[in-house]
Amino acid sequence: MTPLRRLRSTLLGGVAVLLWSLLALFTAASGAVPPFQLAAMSFAIGGALGLVVLASSGRGLAAWRQPWSVWALGIAGLFGYHFAYFTALRNAPPVEAGLIAYLWPLLIVLTSALLPGERLGWHHVAGALAGFAGAALIVTGGDGFGFRPQFAFGYVMALVCAFVWTGYSVLSRRFGEVPTDVVAGHCVATAALAGLAHLALEETVLPASGIEWLAIAGLGLGPVGAAFYAWDHGVKHGDIQVLGALSYLAPLLSTLVLVVAGLARADATLAAACLLITAGAALAAKDLLRRGD
Repeated sequence: MTPLRRLRSTLLGGVAVLLWSLLALFTAASGAVPPFQLAAMSFAIGGALGLVVLASSGRGLAAWRQPWSVWALGIAGLFGYHFAYFTALRNAPPVEAGLIAYLWPLLIVLTSALLPGERLGWHHVAGALAGFAGAALIVTGGDGFGFRPQFAFGYVMALVCAFVWTGYSVLSRRFGEVPTDVVAGHCVATAALAGLAHLALEETVLPASGIEWLAIAGLGLGPVGAAFYAWDHGVKHGDIQVLGALSYLAPLLSTLVLVVAGLARADATLAAACLLITAGAALAAKDLLRRGD
């Protein structure tokens, strides 16, 4: 793969990070729809998006004829991550659970060194650590946090969440020849499983307004739709270590979006987080940017 193609694939993976920055805004605007129901609805839209692209391209469902391991990885990654994350939030304070879950970008950077042809440099680790420090400032608001034993199960599920997404992202590199079209099938299967989890664990709450319906549509088309297609291509063909460090831009950009929308406020903590995450991403990406010149 040429350096330019690797750079382009990394940038496409970065589009997923940009789309994930809209997750908090759209989720907040979706009203009182419970988590698994929201996941089922938005993944159904994301899967439909992929099917529309397949139909318009004339490629059909041939890409879905894959070994069971491809399907197991995709469904475990998409559904497993969200199941673990929602379970963590039900059993631990959101701040603490969210911070543990956001270990996944750092874990991606570290574990990707096990992939053939990948080399872990000090700048990758330093960049990811700076990003995690910035994410910690955003998640905690600079007020610190404390782990309490009564929430141990929630903490464990948050850690499972981090490892599930790390495993999905890194192991996807092993299936680099599998076309991204198959992600549509993963989204459809995840929507079905989320629907079953909703029926078992939640009461159905329909969106109460057109704005809430539009927010759910936005989730399905962007953060829970196009983002997963872009991420799949990025981790398979781009610089996965850079993508791991860049992923810490998601909570930063998400907070900035909420500030612009009037749902959060800018302060010195946000400025410090911005500096840490931006510097960390730039440090981690220095080799890729130099190769792309």
